[in-house]
Amino acid sequence: MAKIENLSCSECGQFHYYRQDRKYPRFCLTETTDEAQVQEAIATYRGDAQDAKVAKAAAEVEGLYYCQLSRVEEIVAFARRIDAFRIGIATCLGLIEETRIFCKVLRTAGLEPHTVLCKVGSVDKTDIGIPDSLKIQCGAFEACCNPVLQARLLNQEKTQLNVIMGLCVGHDALFIKHSEALVTTLITKDRLTGHNPAVALYTSGTYSKRILDPEHLKKL
Repeated sequence: MAKIENLSCSECGQFHYYRQDRKYPRFCLTETTDEAQVQEAIATYRGDAQDAKVAKAAAEVEGLYYCQLSRVEEIVAFARRIDAFRIGIATCLGLIEETRIFCKVLRTAGLEPHTVLCKVGSVDKTDIGIPDSLKIQCGAFEACCNPVLQARLLNQEKTQLNVIMGLCVGHDALFIKHSEALVTTLITKDRLTGHNPAVALYTSGTYSKRILDPEHLKKL
């Protein structure tokens, strides 16, 4: 493997900043980042502004329910702590059944879900310049994913927290970019692993070893 020139947190084995019980490595970002920059970020978590409220709510959910709640339940707990009643859901068509269950959970918790499916607008992929050869089923009508419209429709609903349910890589990025409400993720799409992308990392030495094969990665 080539030498890593710019060392960062993934190359560290100390993590002294967490408990302050070890020595910082020379390249540690906590050591090399200007103190004014650190304090400027920390200042956003103090007071009563939205960033501060979100940071404190997230810490409270973690502290109270560490290893006790599923992410489904944590989203409910978090939403309540930031006073988010109207919950937007940007879902993939392939996860609509899971979305229906999640909506049932939200309604049971006294929250109001609003769902927008990825194919909203029903525009064929070729209309945005995607060649027919790149369709899953060539020669057939195949609607493109429309994360920008998903975000804008949820913006119109004045949702207070939006939840991603399995949007494609890149489509999720566009949704987050155009969402006016805060965005969190319940399901990250990975069709190969049953939507558990960490599996590829856990099995990188066995079944998924191709993810560390330079020749394989060059072809992607």
